Amino acid sequence: MSLETIDFDRLNIRPGDRLLDLGCGEGRHSISAYLLADAEIVGLDLGLDDLRTAKNRLQDFPMPANKGGYCAFLQGTGHQLPFADDTFEHVICSEVLEHIPNYTSFLGEIQRVLKPGGLFAVSVPRYFPEWVCWQLSDAYHEVEGGHVRIFRASELKRRIQSLGMKFLARHWAHSLHVPYWWLRCLFWNNADNNFWVRHYHRLLVWDLMHRPWLTQTLDRLLNPFLGKSVVMYFRLS
Repeated sequence: MSLETIDFDRLNIRPGDRLLDLGCGEGRHSISAYLLADAEIVGLDLGLDDLRTAKNRLQDFPMPANKGGYCAFLQGTGHQLPFADDTFEHVICSEVLEHIPNYTSFLGEIQRVLKPGGLFAVSVPRYFPEWVCWQLSDAYHEVEGGHVRIFRASELKRRIQSLGMKFLARHWAHSLHVPYWWLRCLFWNNADNNFWVRHYHRLLVWDLMHRPWLTQTLDRLLNPFLGKSVVMYFRLS
């Protein structure tokens, strides 16, 4: 069970498709994509520890003997992707660009390796919930590897469209996570021991594991107003 931000129904991954999960972290989207289809999945990240975790998580899932495709994890940077032009039918870049000073370099490489007609799914923190986090805690965005910018979705959308990608759809995700991060930022110096932070985290874990009707419905209803992430989908012309 993993927390997915990208809606795979919108990607329509088919057997034999190639998908790049750029900035895959611990592999949540890479593994989910591989479980959904007999596709060729590549998760790429700069962090070796995260990649090791991703490989170990993949091994936890029993695969049928006739399972097609593969799921591989590679170390690399999005500034210079180690792939030929027009390699992938799909590219995912989820909760990554806010960490990258020169994020336009990533977008250029994504455009290069995506096949004409291919789909690009991107998510970044939504402006208002992220802005509140920055107001509550400087350390939240000043830690090494932290967020270097707050995106306005409209600006990111225009930047991606300027690369010849057609905007298809947008939605929001993880509204129930917003109060957790506000609490964590408010009590940043002692967050791990704070009563409210610990108990809200337990609620989120319980929701992830059991997916009860009440919290799942509440999350969907609140997402348009308070979703933590904005998710957009594009097709390369």
